[in-house]
Amino acid sequence: MKLAEILAVFGLEAFENAARTGESARVEPSGYSIDSRTLREGDLFLAIKGEIHDGHQYVADVLAKGAIAAVVQRTFDAGPKIDPARLIRVDDTLAALQRLASSVLKSWRGEEIAITGSMGKTTTKEMTAATLSRVGRVVKTAGNLNNEYGLPLSVMQMESGGAHASEFDFAVLEMGMNHSGEIERLAKIAPPDVAVVTVVAPVHLEFFSSIDEIAAAKSEIVLGTRSGGAVVLNADDERVAGMRRLRADVEYRTFGIERKADVSARSLESDGVSSTSFDLVTLRGEAACTLAAAGRHSVYNALAAAAVGDYYGILPEEIARALSAAPLPKMRGEVLRFVEGFTVIDDSYNSNPKALIEMIRTIGMSREASRRIVIAGEMLELGVAGPELHYQAGREIASSGVDLLIGVRGLAAEMIEGAREAGMAEGAARFCETPEAAAELIKREVRAGDLVLVKGSRGVRIERVVNRLRESFEQRRREG
Repeated sequence: MKLAEILAVFGLEAFENAARTGESARVEPSGYSIDSRTLREGDLFLAIKGEIHDGHQYVADVLAKGAIAAVVQRTFDAGPKIDPARLIRVDDTLAALQRLASSVLKSWRGEEIAITGSMGKTTTKEMTAATLSRVGRVVKTAGNLNNEYGLPLSVMQMESGGAHASEFDFAVLEMGMNHSGEIERLAKIAPPDVAVVTVVAPVHLEFFSSIDEIAAAKSEIVLGTRSGGAVVLNADDERVAGMRRLRADVEYRTFGIERKADVSARSLESDGVSSTSFDLVTLRGEAACTLAAAGRHSVYNALAAAAVGDYYGILPEEIARALSAAPLPKMRGEVLRFVEGFTVIDDSYNSNPKALIEMIRTIGMSREASRRIVIAGEMLELGVAGPELHYQAGREIASSGVDLLIGVRGLAAEMIEGAREAGMAEGAARFCETPEAAAELIKREVRAGDLVLVKGSRGVRIERVVNRLRESFEQRRREG
């Protein structure tokens, strides 16, 4: 997409820039960036004004680094040091970015798969992309860029690095939210051909009064799906399964373990640490499948991806091979083995009550652990229900066979109280104010045979515990 075409997408308010861009109007950006730190030479920079940072503060810097041009608000005061010929002025830079992404998708002939849910979005995205790559060329959300900024940037990958949208058959995109209406807006930017809802859980309760409200917000992806498209739903989650009542002009596919579904898993076996095996059952047949991830929640993510693959006609054997080879995102159940004889499950990317208990159950199935240790950070955005949810999580952990529970920061103290009141000894349920303090505690406590789960909300920075362990102990090299 050349700069002249980009100006046309922005609308009449941008055409006044065309004369000033001169020869550059025929130049194609090498990529698109809203972050001055990661911008590469030849990128088009869009100065977005966020809650914390304003990209307009870095316009001079990115132009000096070699940005092809900078898209700025019309009112931006460039000053004498910035060449006005390298500025594209628009009324709203975020809207301009979103309009760019929409224009790419409108002229594109591929298929967009959008994924949302309270848990498992990123892992399901990776598994879905791996599955569809068996039959076509796939672009996917980078990392977890799933909001109003990240989603259009993910789309613009199709027009970056010399690539063009016509070279791709599928786009697998995450859609995240923490307020009602966010997914609706994302679906207007990028209306999915296939929508996937993984699960609804008590997350973001700071912004919602009930889980039903969360489900309603997630269901916006169903309402935003293209007519004649498909919606993939979790049959084992009543709130998700009930979303099929919302539309009569789309095809529905279901996945599940407990209830009848179009795609399901039988004969699950897990070592509780690094792998899960099961028989994958689809509308096109069955195949044995082994995931490089532990736990039923990982199987649900795989089944969601398999349902998408089945919808596009991929045979179960091919789906199983793709799922077995799919990369596991960092800090989402990553297994780290140390020379000193203990094992860490790094699930530190995020947490909520349902996800925490799922991982507790997962490590409970381990046959190799002499002790099970849980380092659980405070779970954020739970609103007024936060103290009670932490307390109940502690009580459930106490009855799950965990040998040592370390709660980290804030409301994790309620978790420790719940665990102690449910029978855990004071020395077996401890509270630390910071992840650094928890790291020092586990460094003293850990020994050969221990299985350590590290999990907490992103804002707690519980990954610092894992980083300290890596610095203090020697990690085994991966076999093979």
